[in-house]
Amino acid sequence: MFTGIITGLGQIISVKDLGATQAHVKELVLQAPKNYLDDVALGDSIAINGACMTVTAFDQNSNQFSIEISAESLNKTHGLTQQRWVNLEKALRANDRLGGHIVSGHVDGTATVSLFEPMGESWTLKIIAPEALGKFLAYKGSVTINGVSLTVNSVQDTAQGTEISINLIAHTLDNTALKYLQVGEKINLEIDTVARYVERMLSLSEPAKVLAS
Repeated sequence: MFTGIITGLGQIISVKDLGATQAHVKELVLQAPKNYLDDVALGDSIAINGACMTVTAFDQNSNQFSIEISAESLNKTHGLTQQRWVNLEKALRANDRLGGHIVSGHVDGTATVSLFEPMGESWTLKIIAPEALGKFLAYKGSVTINGVSLTVNSVQDTAQGTEISINLIAHTLDNTALKYLQVGEKINLEIDTVARYVERMLSLSEPAKVLAS
């Protein structure tokens, strides 16, 4: 589990194919900030641009770690096979503060940046999500974009999909890789966990049967 509060900026420095086709796993090596791996162990979970990954190797001296990404994860995400800056978040501990919202690290799909521009002392970010994910996006609801917990300021359904607008303060841009976004770029989107269950309950055609005690 994660919170969507980024704990470090990393860089993907190499991508290695572990098979001959797109159906095979890829190995990524990432550069983490200094001392970021001091409390990391093999098998720990770290979200990379919102996608929960397992640490398969690490070197505290070089501040580098490796993960293996499956074909399913590659199919659901964007930007994890390129050398680029990425948002990092270590898995939530039981005694940590829940500063953002409950984030699973399971990316639901990708959306497209439709606008990214300054507005006063902050920035306006608009993205267009696929129609299938649009029903989960609500005014003042929570959404995770490239691993960052954000609040939706407006929602508009269009012929291209559902466009949402988000206000980004300077602190968010300074401390995340969102500052590198470009119009037309794909982003990783995770919908709110509660919305998943609400949609599931509403979609049931028959009420659940209560077992006799």
